[in-house]
Amino acid sequence: MSSVVRARRAVRETVSGLPPAFWWLWTSTLVNRLGAFVATFMALYLTLDRGYSATYAGLVAALHGLGGVISSLAAGVMTDRLGRRPTLLVAQVSTAVSVAALGFVRDPLAIAAVAFLVGMASNASRPAVQAMMADIVRPEDRIRAFSLNYWAINLGFAVSSMAAGFIAEYSYLAGFLIEALMTMVCAVVVFVKLPESKPVRSAEVAAREESVRLGTVLRDGRFMGVVGLSFLVALIFQQGFIGLPVAMGQAGFTPADYGMAVAVNGVLIVALQIPVTRFIEHRDPGRLLVISSLLAGYGFGLTAFAGSVGVFALTVCVWTLAEIVNAPTQTGLVVRLSPVHGRGRYQGMYTMSWAVAALIAPLMSGFVIDRFGAEWLWGMCAVVGTVAGLGYGLLMRRLPEEEKQAVAEGAQVVRGTPEVSAS
Repeated sequence: MSSVVRARRAVRETVSGLPPAFWWLWTSTLVNRLGAFVATFMALYLTLDRGYSATYAGLVAALHGLGGVISSLAAGVMTDRLGRRPTLLVAQVSTAVSVAALGFVRDPLAIAAVAFLVGMASNASRPAVQAMMADIVRPEDRIRAFSLNYWAINLGFAVSSMAAGFIAEYSYLAGFLIEALMTMVCAVVVFVKLPESKPVRSAEVAAREESVRLGTVLRDGRFMGVVGLSFLVALIFQQGFIGLPVAMGQAGFTPADYGMAVAVNGVLIVALQIPVTRFIEHRDPGRLLVISSLLAGYGFGLTAFAGSVGVFALTVCVWTLAEIVNAPTQTGLVVRLSPVHGRGRYQGMYTMSWAVAALIAPLMSGFVIDRFGAEWLWGMCAVVGTVAGLGYGLLMRRLPEEEKQAVAEGAQVVRGTPEVSAS
């Protein structure tokens, strides 16, 4: 009985104290991920249903990523200038329309063009979501809030992966239309329930905001170091949705097999994200980032030895643990190193690291699988994970002690001094 009481207390402490606006944003995230289909099954749709090569599938996925690269920076600027809510609305409505269109186009050039538009639209919401969450949640609660949001993403992913695997065997078009509908529901939630969260601009804040441009972000060497390492980690994690389905398809496994194996990722995050976050919340972020990078690299490296759905699922368990540790730790670090008055642009640059990875990963995985075999791809993942781990270790060692303390405690670091955000 005492264990049940402790579990209830842990859940209560995890969800308490967060503002209502956060929970509406959380709900929008959950609904969006419950309808996820394109990002998970694009490679299988193109190779198995449409009969294209892995190289063409990689090219289309790369164009999808290129759209995300372009929209990341533009959406970051929009988030700062127009506001979080308008940016979210434009992004979600555009995503719904373009995803629905993707299900109907048949010409190879048209598929590539619409996939590019889907990448632009779907990625545009990320800087706004992260900035809004940082605006409405107290600094000391942000790691918890980011973990809960990531938990919602993966709860939706766990459900949608299993369902979409079977939907894909019936009709890929149905999957595209379901995602379009769910994304439009998210836009309705944002329109009806979420107020604008952008901090009110005083004359001083307005002047400081105008001084933060994309060039300012690029000259912030410390932050750009985090962005670069984030790119390496993202390059690894992308293989779960690009290299892994192609490799399993070529090995004779069905879309349902892949859906069941990769669904382990979402299920484990749903089960472990909250308790693991409580365990790591106030621990050394540098050490956590090093460990998670190594686990990610070698987790995918183990895929080279997989020959059954069960073993594939076991490798998914390893890199999922890395994801559970990495996601809230890295997101919290990015927010704390971003000035309040330039939060959208900084989040846009960070989002771009994942978008660039989504651009490069398909080209890399398609080329390597077609030319050398999947085993080489998994070996490359282990190497990249090692490099990222070493990079995080060096970067965090170079931070002054007061900044390390600020990062660990939830303070926001601005221009070298720890400062608690007023948001």
